[in-house]
Amino acid sequence: MNKIMVIGVSAGAGKSTFARRLGELTGIEVTHLDCLYWKPNWVEAPPEVFSAAQQQVVQNEQWIVEGNYSGTFDIREPHADTVIYLELPLRVCLYRVLKRRVQFHGKTRNDIGEGCKEKIDKAFLKFILTTYGARKRKMLERIQRYAGEGKNVHYLKTPAQIEGFLKTYIKK
Repeated sequence: MNKIMVIGVSAGAGKSTFARRLGELTGIEVTHLDCLYWKPNWVEAPPEVFSAAQQQVVQNEQWIVEGNYSGTFDIREPHADTVIYLELPLRVCLYRVLKRRVQFHGKTRNDIGEGCKEKIDKAFLKFILTTYGARKRKMLERIQRYAGEGKNVHYLKTPAQIEGFLKTYIKK
């Protein structure tokens, strides 16, 4: 397990927190795709800049890349030896997104681009609500394909499964 993709069903699934904790436990550097994509004040990076940054990361001997950005899966997929997929219920994802908004109000999280103060709007909530089911189906197809390609796939659906997975990396 040296080149790890951490993906999830939705915003709020816990991808960033999980990747950060896994990185701390394994010593593998974590790249948050939101940090590569979002420039100050929520300006999107040009597609070629976003792609080039990912292509540079996947050349490393070890990496954890966290985030979905399905339009650039093809950059990470061929290099990944492990895929960790987090699929928590929609209500949990929504709760976490709302909690994050309150917790980081007026601040920039360390897993997002610099100068992007935490915000939430109706369009983002609508996106989560209207795409959850379709994304879940698409992700299941994707992880089945990964398993068929011989990648090490971990499908984690509950907080207990997530904690159990991370506990296997705690140094004794």
